[in-house]
Amino acid sequence: MDFNPGINIGDHLTNNELCQLFKCGNMGGMRRSKKTGTLVIISDHTKNFYHDEWKDGILHYTGMGKNGDQVLEGNQNGTLYHSDTNGVNVHLFEVLEKSVYTYKGIVKLAAQPYQAAQETFDGEMRSVWIFPVKPVLDIEEWAIEVMEKEAVTLSNTELYKRVKTVKCESRKPRTVETKVYDRNPYLKELVKRIAEGKCQYCGETAPFIDKNGEPYLEEHHVTWLARGGSDTIDNVVVVCPNCHTKAHVLDDDITKITLEEVAKQNVKRLKRLLAYEREIKTP
Repeated sequence: MDFNPGINIGDHLTNNELCQLFKCGNMGGMRRSKKTGTLVIISDHTKNFYHDEWKDGILHYTGMGKNGDQVLEGNQNGTLYHSDTNGVNVHLFEVLEKSVYTYKGIVKLAAQPYQAAQETFDGEMRSVWIFPVKPVLDIEEWAIEVMEKEAVTLSNTELYKRVKTVKCESRKPRTVETKVYDRNPYLKELVKRIAEGKCQYCGETAPFIDKNGEPYLEEHHVTWLARGGSDTIDNVVVVCPNCHTKAHVLDDDITKITLEEVAKQNVKRLKRLLAYEREIKTP
């Protein structure tokens, strides 16, 4: 019977809790446990040693081995490579904040693993194995809701770190029943803080308070994602539902030019917010 860890996607664990739960080792990014029949893989974005990257809902995960070219034999790279046939369930954790392991669920290979060149800390190039893995469950929308709830608790500096870490392939749609373009929930929260509860088009206070206790404003991309716009601070504003509908219905140059200027100001306000936060943290 497949091992059930008894945790939910999005739960945060410490390293000790992870090890005790999966009965695996406490070091490394790939941890095999024969007792639970699992392989735990950890994508740690805080160390910047490996270059893992999400693309279209698929994590391109770098294999194990810090020195020299990576190989498949004699380590857990082989376990992951053959995970479709060896009966080992692969569980993914991500680390976006030091020592906090966020559970992403069971993953499977989404494509054939491949080799790529990556640069080491010493500036030397080496060959690594990249494993394209994807959650078994289609949890993108659910995960975004979880991240939005978490986002309101973070500092501006931490939010900005998440904005840079979580990369959404905004120009490429996911096909569900209609085309859905991925958005960065941390970016949305960051712009909402800049707006201070007011629509960035009409200037009116948000129409109501949402279920997270925050002023309800909607994210709007000045250049729409469907038209190649980027999900970045210089292309995002937050507006009330009325102005959001207006921007899409009219789709006129005047509205776009106005919001382009607002987005430019958001970039400047973000710099001031981050500078202020650094200042108050400095003794």
